[in-house]
Amino acid sequence: MTGRWGHSFEEDHDGIEVYRPAGYDFPRARGRAGIELRADGTFVEWAVGPGDAPEPHEGRWDADPSGTRLEVAGPGGDDQVLTILTAEPDRLELRR
Repeated sequence: MTGRWGHSFEEDHDGIEVYRPAGYDFPRARGRAGIELRADGTFVEWAVGPGDAPEPHEGRWDADPSGTRLEVAGPGGDDQVLTILTAEPDRLELRR
């Protein structure tokens, strides 16, 4: 589950966000957001910035004991809980 994931918004459904690993052959898009879960507990929200370039926003993440919920502490108190619905090597599905 750790690593950098691009938001495959074309595959989102029923309030579920779908992510694919970095290097995935995405369809062309005008900027693509993503997330990065680093093994050291660092969380990076990759937002689409000016000129469609990725812009990092760093925080921290921690998984609950079941491994199905991620508690993310973002910059400036932007805390959120992500529920993991699917975690496969080529697909990550989350609900915010």
